[in-house]
Amino acid sequence: MKVRDSGMPEESIWSDFFNPGLILKQMDLSPELECIVDLGCGFGTFSIPAAQMIKGEIHAFDIDPCMIEQLQGKMDKLDINNISLHKNDFIANGTGLPDNSADYVMLFNILHHENPYQILNEVYRILKAGTKAGIVHWRSDISTPRGPQLDIRPTPEQCKEWAIETGFAIHKELILEPYHFGIIISKL
Repeated sequence: MKVRDSGMPEESIWSDFFNPGLILKQMDLSPELECIVDLGCGFGTFSIPAAQMIKGEIHAFDIDPCMIEQLQGKMDKLDINNISLHKNDFIANGTGLPDNSADYVMLFNILHHENPYQILNEVYRILKAGTKAGIVHWRSDISTPRGPQLDIRPTPEQCKEWAIETGFAIHKELILEPYHFGIIISKL
């Protein structure tokens, strides 16, 4: 099931909205992580820099075969071999990863789904106890050049509520200038 329209522009425009390396550091990604999952990897905006930061493996999921193909091309060009690509409807079918196997999950610009609990429950299942997931989403309290319609953007308060109801603890909240907020959650 594809997530509701996110207003995702062409990659050349998309890349201007982020400083991926800085955001990953702010979201507590660190070199010692061995298994990171990127749900809805898109162009690989965060998968590529995460793969360059860690020695472990990235599992990058997307439902769109064009996104997977583009990311594979970037991996080939940059000689990156620690990303496993998964063309998979992880919302409907799950990730297929083992229980308690991931050290970190990236939920970046994806929780505008009609049922975010489907996503969060899968994240809870695959995360190891004591590890973290990062939520990044477009802010709705300021004007942004792109992103999902304002009426489907989750607020930080909604994301925290969903996470707590799923069993997570809130670890940290931050503003990711210029257009996003971040929440780090942890599996108890």
